[in-house]
Amino acid sequence: MPKRFVVPASDFSELPRFPGDIELSEALTVAAQQLHDTDSPHNTMRTAVRLAVHLLPGAEHADISVTERGGPRQAVAWSDDVVRAAGAPQGDGREPTPYWDGLWHAPVVRVTDSETEEGCAALAGAGLRSALALRLRAEKRRLTVLTAYSGKPRAFDATATRVGRLFTAHVSLALDSATVREQLTEAMRTRDLIGQATGILMERLDIDAAEAFDSLVRASQRENVKLRDLARRIVDTKNAT
Repeated sequence: MPKRFVVPASDFSELPRFPGDIELSEALTVAAQQLHDTDSPHNTMRTAVRLAVHLLPGAEHADISVTERGGPRQAVAWSDDVVRAAGAPQGDGREPTPYWDGLWHAPVVRVTDSETEEGCAALAGAGLRSALALRLRAEKRRLTVLTAYSGKPRAFDATATRVGRLFTAHVSLALDSATVREQLTEAMRTRDLIGQATGILMERLDIDAAEAFDSLVRASQRENVKLRDLARRIVDTKNAT
């Protein structure tokens, strides 16, 4: 049984430069701009899988999936329905895609031929002979991975791996940036919502801002409801009258 090819991080310092580096640099610059122009983490991932198909040598399909340690992986963005189906949980839904195990310890795993490698039956069944799995995020119990696929065996070589590592570095930065922007936007919306609810209580109960906010907090604790959700309920009720 052929051994799965796991690429340690140290290998990349030894990879030679190749003649297309200028073109690659320009392509990565354009890709980075498109990634950073997205307005949410979900759109960042959708853009990333589309770009991966065009940028990574040998790639015909791509997806981004997440998995909890010991659990199945779930596709969250995909280039087409072929890889969406291949990313569905296998068997009883409790086991992860086997070749992903190496990604807890190495940033890249290559499947050279799914028809001969153990644990790759789902890929082979979908007509995907090769895979290049690139780790985007590694938390204590959660992995986020971008995977490129091909219908041909041995489609991804050292060059594809190098380009993939460079590309996923841009994707990771863009994803972090989009996540922060989304969190800040949500925080501002929550602040405004609570401010509106506080104003409504001030008018309704004839109390000052501090008393209105305290009343809101006490009601949130009493009803075991998030402050934001309670504020939205108050504002929606006011707007409906």
